[in-house]
Amino acid sequence: MSIEIIAAVLASSGDTARPYATTRPLALRTLRLDDPRPGELLVRIDAAGICHSDLSVINGDRPRPMPMALGHEAAATVLATGDVDDGRFAVGDQVVLVFLPACGDCVACASGEGYLCANAAAANGEGRLMRGGRRLSDGGDVVHHHLGVSAFATHAVVDRRSAVKVDRDIPAETAALFGCAVLTGVGAVMNTARVRPGESVLIYGLGGVGLAALLGALAAGAQPVTAVDPFPEKRALARELGAAQVVAPDDAAGLAKADVVIETVGQAAVLAQAYCAARRGGRIVTVGLPNPADMLSIPALSLVAEGKTLAGSYMGSSIPARDIPRYIALWRAGRLPVERLLTSVSPLADINMLMDQLADGLAVRQVVKPGL
Repeated sequence: MSIEIIAAVLASSGDTARPYATTRPLALRTLRLDDPRPGELLVRIDAAGICHSDLSVINGDRPRPMPMALGHEAAATVLATGDVDDGRFAVGDQVVLVFLPACGDCVACASGEGYLCANAAAANGEGRLMRGGRRLSDGGDVVHHHLGVSAFATHAVVDRRSAVKVDRDIPAETAALFGCAVLTGVGAVMNTARVRPGESVLIYGLGGVGLAALLGALAAGAQPVTAVDPFPEKRALARELGAAQVVAPDDAAGLAKADVVIETVGQAAVLAQAYCAARRGGRIVTVGLPNPADMLSIPALSLVAEGKTLAGSYMGSSIPARDIPRYIALWRAGRLPVERLLTSVSPLADINMLMDQLADGLAVRQVVKPGL
C-alpha cells in the first residue's frame, strides 16, 4: 500500500546556478510513499526548518545520492505506527524528528555515543532508512531519503528512532527547531564542550546553530559570551539575546582569548581562527560542515605546548530522547527562548526562494509549513 504526497525533490547536486528562485533546483513533485514497516512511523509534517545542511546538498558541499527529497529538521504528527509496540508512540502524538536514528546495538550506541552510530551514518549516506530500502518513489523510480527524514514534504515515513515525542502544546514551528538547530548548538555547548558556569565562550557564526549555541552558553552560566558574525542583523539579535560583545570578523583579532570557542560556520579558515582564539588550555568545538575537500592547518606544536583541545561535535554529542526533553524544559523555564531564532514561516512552495535567503545570510531559521 502507499499514499500520494508532495515533496521537494532535488534531481542533481552542485550544478544549479543561483538565484535558486529562478533555476528552481528543488521541484515540488507528487511521490508515492509506502506504508511504514515494523518499527517505523507514518507522520504528517507540520513544520520543517531549513538548515545549511540542506543547502550544502544543493550546492554540492555534501554529496548525496540523487534524486533526493530534502529536509531533516521537523515537527510532525503521528498518523500510523507501523506495528511499533513499545508504547512510546500513538496516533495523534506530536514528535520532533531528528537526523540520526541510532541503531542501539553498535559499539558507539552501547557506549552512550549514539551520535557516532556507524550504522545510522551509513544509512544516511546511502539515502535509505535504518531498516533498509527507501519508501519514496516517483513513477516507479526510487527517491532517496535525506538523513532518514525528508521533511520538505506533506508526509514522511521515518524510523521510530528518528522521532522524539513532545507535548502537543508546543507550537510546531518552535518544536521543529529542537530537532537540529537546538540539538546541535546547545548540545555542542553542554555535551561536547561541557561549559561550566563562569567560563568565557566565543562563538563564530550566528546562524540557527550558532545562536542556539549562544542561548546554550547563557543557560549554562557562561560569562562573558562573545560572538563573531559578518551580518549586522544577526549581531543585533545576539546582543538582544544576551551576548556581552558581538563583532564583525574584521574586528575579531582584538577579542580576548576564551575558555571555550564554538565554530559553526563550516569553513576550514574560520576554524583555524577559532583555534587561535582559544586561551592556553582552552577547548575548541566545531560543529560546522565544510566541503570534504577543505583541509585544516593549525600549529601542531600548540596542541601540546598550549594544552588546547580540538573536538568535533556531531548532532551536539546529543542523545535526542534524553536531551530534547531537557532543552524543552529549559525553554519552558524561559532559559532557552528558541522562538527568537525563527526568521519566517512560509509555504513549501517558497522553498527555493528561502534557500537563496539562507545562502545570502539573510535568515537565522526559516520554517516551511506544507499545510499552508
